[in-house]
Amino acid sequence: MKNKSLLQIFPQSVFKNKISEKLEIEKCKIHLNGFIGSNKSIVAASIIKNAKSPQLFILNDKETATYFINDLENLLNHEIFFYPASYRRAYQIEETDNSNILLRSEVLNKLNNKRNSIIVSYPEAIFEKVVSRRTLKKKTITLSVSDTHHPDLLEEILIENNFVKTDFVTDPGQFSIRGGIVDVFSFADENPFRIEFFDDEVESIRTFNINTQLSVEQRNKISIIPNTEAKKIEENQVSILEYLPKISTIWTEDSLYTIGVLEQNFEKAFQEFNKLKNNNITQISPEKIFTNGSEFSNQLEEFRMIEFGNNIIFPSDIKISSNSRPLTKINKKFDLLFQELLDNQKKNYKNIILCSSEEQKERFHQILESSEQEIMYKTIVSNLHEGFIDHDNKIAVYTDHQIFDRHHRFRSKTKFTDKQAITLKQLTNLQIGDFVTHIDHGIGEFSGLHKINNNGKKQESIKLIYKGGDILYISIHSLHKISKFSAKEGHQPSINQLGGTRWQTTKNKTKSRIKKIAFDLIQLYAKRKTIKGFSYSTDTYLQHELEASFMWEDTPDQLFSTVAIKEDMEKEIPMDRLVCGDVGFGKTELAIRAAFKAVADNKQVAVLVPTTILALQHYKTFRNRLKDFPCKVDYINRFKTTKHQNQTLKDLNEGKVDILIGTHRIVGKDVTFKDLGLLIIDEEQKFGVNIKDKLKKMKENVDILTLSATPIPRTLQFSLLGARDLSIINTPPPNRIAIHTETIRFNEEIIRDAIQYEISRNGQVFFIHNRIENIKEVAGILQRLVPNAKIKVGHGQMEGKILEERMIGFIEGDYDILVSTTIVENGVDVPNANTILINNANHFGLSDLHQMRGRVGRSNKKAFCYLISPPYHQLSDDARKRLQALDQFSNLGSG
Repeated sequence: MKNKSLLQIFPQSVFKNKISEKLEIEKCKIHLNGFIGSNKSIVAASIIKNAKSPQLFILNDKETATYFINDLENLLNHEIFFYPASYRRAYQIEETDNSNILLRSEVLNKLNNKRNSIIVSYPEAIFEKVVSRRTLKKKTITLSVSDTHHPDLLEEILIENNFVKTDFVTDPGQFSIRGGIVDVFSFADENPFRIEFFDDEVESIRTFNINTQLSVEQRNKISIIPNTEAKKIEENQVSILEYLPKISTIWTEDSLYTIGVLEQNFEKAFQEFNKLKNNNITQISPEKIFTNGSEFSNQLEEFRMIEFGNNIIFPSDIKISSNSRPLTKINKKFDLLFQELLDNQKKNYKNIILCSSEEQKERFHQILESSEQEIMYKTIVSNLHEGFIDHDNKIAVYTDHQIFDRHHRFRSKTKFTDKQAITLKQLTNLQIGDFVTHIDHGIGEFSGLHKINNNGKKQESIKLIYKGGDILYISIHSLHKISKFSAKEGHQPSINQLGGTRWQTTKNKTKSRIKKIAFDLIQLYAKRKTIKGFSYSTDTYLQHELEASFMWEDTPDQLFSTVAIKEDMEKEIPMDRLVCGDVGFGKTELAIRAAFKAVADNKQVAVLVPTTILALQHYKTFRNRLKDFPCKVDYINRFKTTKHQNQTLKDLNEGKVDILIGTHRIVGKDVTFKDLGLLIIDEEQKFGVNIKDKLKKMKENVDILTLSATPIPRTLQFSLLGARDLSIINTPPPNRIAIHTETIRFNEEIIRDAIQYEISRNGQVFFIHNRIENIKEVAGILQRLVPNAKIKVGHGQMEGKILEERMIGFIEGDYDILVSTTIVENGVDVPNANTILINNANHFGLSDLHQMRGRVGRSNKKAFCYLISPPYHQLSDDARKRLQALDQFSNLGSG
């Protein structure tokens, strides 16, 4: 059955006709009550699918709004526009998100051009006022093919509208000019424009991909929109509602709640405004740039409105109630599912099961066929958020993720990601004087971008300076031939001479070394092939069930890596695979799947981790994932008493423990496995030489799986050379947002604001202070700054039981701030903690900082990492470079 037929299942003509009649009346107010789950989305979709006027939906929060968009996109063939907030806090304009500004500008552009649109938003986005229609029209630059328009004049207008001239366009709000070609990145389009002029005439317009520089599509006419959120554009801004024609319909999930959020945010904005005013910082008055509750309420009166729920603010012209109820929680209890479907069937209810894919649909057929009774049901490939029972229409709608107790992950709408521009950004991030390597000419010094004459035309080129002052110009189309020189920090390379023989000699020596390495690798492979390991069976039914029960949706890289690991395990040659992926990208789930595959063939698994906290966290993760499967998981670390450790080791020796998780204690002489089949090493770079020597004795005939976010060069080199197999997880989980990283001084006001903001959105905070002698004093300072916060201290010298209780308490959300040493660097997984402050960040290595930053940003909320350090001029060169590197490489996967 096709997705669109889902709407046809619901006989809603009666209330549809009533609502349609009322919507013909100006300023009518309609109240819909009792609609549960995705029944709201189905009702809305059935009403708006043929609407001839704009529709604005205001949901209670960003997450609900995005799930609602997901539902509408599954039900309708319309484009749904998302209108998000552009920044996180009043007067923090520098924290704006370019992707969100593009989405907002796109909506304004559509409405300004009087196009019917379906827009979904939430209170924090409505709170921010926008540039007026008049100003937007005045600031919008419209160009068509064959227009007469001089490039110099276009440049002046772009600069006047706050566009920034750069060598290459990589971000919204930038433009570049190369002869008769103008590249410009508008704030309302996903890709930048390339405008070609012939003298004063616009010859062609096309969009292009930032990364490849290749054309995407030809355009006859374009509108170049400036940054509509720049407060310099206009002081007296307007509510988004002023863009809507009065024939529009506004839908609210909870009008009273929306007004309450607007009032609360407006009050906070006034407090921030007064604070800045007292510090002699001039800012625009809040009423000019923010919408308060009463203003919003007055504006709503002028529109047609449909209010869901009980908290309505206007007397309704018509009220339509639904007798729908939420589903019973199935939680993978298929007997309960069978019984409920049969009960529905006896009452003449239709059973509808929504499946996210054809594979899931087939899986349901197999599960339901296993029932001894004949169950009537229909499966539809659709991805609605929440099931329900509609007693009026006698329909029960189930979703696969609710039945299997899996998290339903929405996919946020985005218009731009920095990752697109990484190649050109690497070039623009080069500083004059940086060393680069040219594949044909060797090491030279970067001297910037220059325009040179080539057959009478100006051409953009990269200028490199070689020994003796020789100059080499390289076309931007030959970027693949150069790379930034990398070596040990502080190493000064010797610059090559153009036309000299030294670079060629170096290349020849390198080639001969590669041949030797290749020969050694062939010998190594030959030796490995002579060693016989254990060949695991193909996947069992339980293995399929384990992987299907994963609460999240697998990323493509997770799927590929899972297949590669299992194929390795099914070979006779012992596996030796490195899985490299950024923190929070799903490496642990791969380890769990590999471990269970080993256990299914009666083999034991050792999981070696660098810290006691990580051992405990992994134990909880493995145990929770495997609790419904025949598998005994245990752990060993200093948190356990000697008596408990001895019992664990006894059970391990007797084969009663299938998976043992622990620190270096696992490689102790008294630890004996009955039949070890798989060794999983998490963050190998954290272990010393002695531990690695002991590991070598364990590795004979045993499969090895190594997990790392920041592998040591030797580990990575072995994988790249082929001595170890390599899986890379580059794809972040859906909706994972890059962590905002900022270097700050120890400023009480900034620290207070960062913590209060996180707590205000019901989140938690890590504060890292790596000196045990005064960690309690630091906690006292934070308690003074944020008196209402619940704060606990944790460090490695505490009694094991107390530390364990505190870590578990923080993980379970019992308190707001954990002040700790670097014991949290590995392993503490708290999705609700999305702010981390690292005190004296200049004292840590880059790998340590990256791991600590990875403690936050593990949910769909924007996360913040503040590196507290002295001013840059007081730092050593190495420390300054580390902090700058973390600031610069904050994109997802940049670890």
